[in-house]
Amino acid sequence: MKLYWGPHTCAIGIHVLLEEIGKPYATEKLDVAGGASRKPPFTGINPKGKVPTLVRDDGSVLTEFSAIATWLARTNPEKGLLPDDPEGEARAVEMLAYVEGTIHGQGFARMFMPTRFEPQDVVHQTVGLGAGSVKRQGKEMVEAGFAILDPLLSRHPYAVGDTFTIADAALFYAERWAPQQKITLPINLQAHLDRMKTRPAVAKVMELWDET
Repeated sequence: MKLYWGPHTCAIGIHVLLEEIGKPYATEKLDVAGGASRKPPFTGINPKGKVPTLVRDDGSVLTEFSAIATWLARTNPEKGLLPDDPEGEARAVEMLAYVEGTIHGQGFARMFMPTRFEPQDVVHQTVGLGAGSVKRQGKEMVEAGFAILDPLLSRHPYAVGDTFTIADAALFYAERWAPQQKITLPINLQAHLDRMKTRPAVAKVMELWDET
């Protein structure tokens, strides 16, 4: 397997999962901020121009965080990355979807790429609904999302229970972005982030990523 990733992206969650699984894999770092993911040769691998992107051993390509995470969990059931029971699985998928779709896709996305959400018409620009306002809105969304999740983390050490799952990999990357954007994590999410950092797989991946 080969993981394509870029600094400061959610791909760190998939990298952690690959380390947790412990099977051989390779990685290739892309200058995502510089546009490398949006032009050849990478667009020949993933026309979406996004990371994480996983090239599997048979040469097929899998994209999107949740799809890659779920596939890794299903193909390595002995690692317990996805609960076996319907309720546990649903809760893991629920957490992953909320982090990926709302906290990341709606909140952090506004902070990282405000121009994609900024109204382009003159009227909105005149009344001050520009990039700064979009970033503030994104921060409010992220903080509201974290506030919703925080009580859930008071019940157990990991995202949806007593053991590490793919939901933790997703929550971890969002928590990791918080201090970079001057967002204070609620107490239980901060405890979760600290706990994640003590996992050998996470520590190994962070050592590589923090060098970039």
